[in-house]
Amino acid sequence: MTATLSHRDATAVTPERFRHVLGHYPTGVTVVTARTPQGDPVGMTIGSFTSISLDPALVGFFPARTSGTFPAIRDFGSFCVNVVAEQHHELCARFAGPAGRRFQSLAWREAPSGAPVLDDALAWIDCDIEQVTDTGDHHLVVGRVRALSAEPVRRPLLFFQGGLGSFRPLTTDVRSEER
Repeated sequence: MTATLSHRDATAVTPERFRHVLGHYPTGVTVVTARTPQGDPVGMTIGSFTSISLDPALVGFFPARTSGTFPAIRDFGSFCVNVVAEQHHELCARFAGPAGRRFQSLAWREAPSGAPVLDDALAWIDCDIEQVTDTGDHHLVVGRVRALSAEPVRRPLLFFQGGLGSFRPLTTDVRSEER
């Protein structure tokens, strides 16, 4: 039997409790990339990526306001979201680690914006920055999609309860069951 929290305990919203509870919601792992004014590739691991609108096609992600990488992405004016596949634990760690080695010996090509598309990405979404809004200790970055592609035969890497894992579908097309 699971212990329940008192109303008082459940309403104590501390940063630690917030992180713990929201850790029960799985998120996809992405690497958001761009270029510096000198043309060098930059990128960062992001677990807070989301679809915002179908028409117009808009997506968003939430980099920390303390990020050392986000200013270069913002200044580039465009970004590419690379969806990381289930076997890319190392790639996720690489883009969360020291900036100097993120693209070292890594194969990539240019998206239409010029931002890097990682060769092993499961999917990529190339965007122009539409809006950046400060929201709490993060920015909300809204991007207008200019190009995208996916390789549906592989599965994504997921972040859940502080760890990385993968997804095994129970069905292949939820929409067919809704009919």
